[in-house]
Amino acid sequence: MINALIYLCAAIIAVPLAKRAGLGAVLGYLLAGVLIGPYALSLVGDQTDVMHVAEFGVVMMLFLIGLELQPSRLWDMRRPILGLGGLQVVLSAGLITLLVMAVSDLDWRSALAIGLALALSSTAIVLQSLQERGLLNTPAGNNTFSVLLFQDIAIIPILALLPLLSNVASSDSPMESHSLIESLPASVQVFISLTTIAAVILAGRFLAAPIFRKIAETDTREIFTAFALFIVVAITVLMQSIGLSPALGAFIAGVVLADCEYRHEIEADIEPFKGLLLGLFFITVGAGIDFDLLLDKPVVMGLSVVGLVAAKLLVLMLLAAIFKMGKWRGLLFSLALAQGGEFAFVIVAAANANQVFSPEVGDLVILVVALSMLLTPLLLAAYETLFSRTGRKKSTASFADESIPPSEHVIIAGYGRFGQIIGRLLSAQGYQLTILDHSPGQVELVRRFGSQVYYGDASRKDLLRAAGGDQATLLIVAVDEPERAMRIVDTAQRSFPHLKILVRAIDRSHAYKLIAANVTGLRRETFHSALKLGVDALKELGLSTEAAERAGQLFETHDENSLRKLARVWGDDKSYGRAIRKNLDELRRVLQEDAQKRRDEDSQ
Repeated sequence: MINALIYLCAAIIAVPLAKRAGLGAVLGYLLAGVLIGPYALSLVGDQTDVMHVAEFGVVMMLFLIGLELQPSRLWDMRRPILGLGGLQVVLSAGLITLLVMAVSDLDWRSALAIGLALALSSTAIVLQSLQERGLLNTPAGNNTFSVLLFQDIAIIPILALLPLLSNVASSDSPMESHSLIESLPASVQVFISLTTIAAVILAGRFLAAPIFRKIAETDTREIFTAFALFIVVAITVLMQSIGLSPALGAFIAGVVLADCEYRHEIEADIEPFKGLLLGLFFITVGAGIDFDLLLDKPVVMGLSVVGLVAAKLLVLMLLAAIFKMGKWRGLLFSLALAQGGEFAFVIVAAANANQVFSPEVGDLVILVVALSMLLTPLLLAAYETLFSRTGRKKSTASFADESIPPSEHVIIAGYGRFGQIIGRLLSAQGYQLTILDHSPGQVELVRRFGSQVYYGDASRKDLLRAAGGDQATLLIVAVDEPERAMRIVDTAQRSFPHLKILVRAIDRSHAYKLIAANVTGLRRETFHSALKLGVDALKELGLSTEAAERAGQLFETHDENSLRKLARVWGDDKSYGRAIRKNLDELRRVLQEDAQKRRDEDSQ
């Protein structure tokens, strides 16, 4: 229990600090592990047993990824999985093998085993880091996922190959059997493996869904969660018993259940366990870094890490060029995969057991992998910084020289979901619009669907003037950032005082600021849709349509009036709190009086 407390405290402290610094949760977990490990505060000891538990988080992650992929989508991805993924593993392993042979006295067998171990990337760190940054579902993210999926599949033949690379006779190999079918002929092992995978697919398709349905009918949430966990654990044990990758088995099961009507429920139940175990995995990786070896051979270790990242970057950027990913997508794809992965620990352990190389070499490889994993969030953070400063500027260069036609009627600043509704309504009535948006991606997207939107920050006086600030009647501010909206309002009021200004208010505090700025009008973006849903709820609860809509109208009138009153005391917590309580009492009184009035009318 003490160790559990230490792990939780380290995560609670390190992860928020890392995220606040823009480094992401993964690096926070890794740093937490370093902090509590034997080479810093020495709060925890050997991580081997904990790592075995934590690796289950990777299995769960692959299961959840499988749930997001219908078999049809997986079939559509077969070319990048086999082509891109296969080339990455083969070329990376080949290049690293040659480099190891060139800089050491290891023979080709040992060098090949190291090359195969280092060719794989970290599924856990890469997917988690991309997901945190919203990059997983981008084209570069899809290509990255395809390579990682092939690597998870490739672990099976790599482990099967290691005994053949042993430097001792097979009878002398100390490796203990971890597979129930290891002593059987190779053809029988292949048959059993394929049969097991087929059994997982069939069971998932024809047995799992009916069982989930029966459990769901009992309305016992914890049993539903238990069965979802049972599936993942059972597949893990089954795959390990025949020497296959548990992560691959879990992924296949997830894909099979992707069409199940209970997919979202399963995902919601397993997600918290996955997050905790993945965090534990990253902490154990950080705590397991051998700083003694790093301090003994700092130059060798530094060059090894740089060499690994550089070699993999070379291969990945070559593949990005061959597959025509483009400069920035290709760079993201390359940086995301340029590290070693958690499966390298498994390969090194198996290689040590088969005496493919010495334990000392294995320790060095593990340290290189751990340090390269530590670098990945930093590389992705550097990519984001570089792209925001350089790539985004280049992507907007095509908009820079465009002349913006001035509008005689309306300027709309911000053309997302909110601005588009307003724009369609006004243009359908024949009004001339000039539309500005500060997001180049949004401009490109909207233009593909035929709308003429111009890139620019409407808080700039020159852009507002170019859009028609001197002669337009109305400025509609529909951006989704309160501070940006206030800057646009300030610029328009100072430079174009004749403009009437209508603003999208993001929340109540933003509405108070707009009231203080004395804009022509404002609408809170979620207020009216929420009010309509509330009226629907009253109808479902038994009120007549007339009574429900009357209650909604009274609430709207009262809230709009109170918004103006409360804006006067916004910022004074004590006065605002008293005003809020008084406002709620008044609202109850108004609704109760109206309800009583309607009852009296009905009784007459």
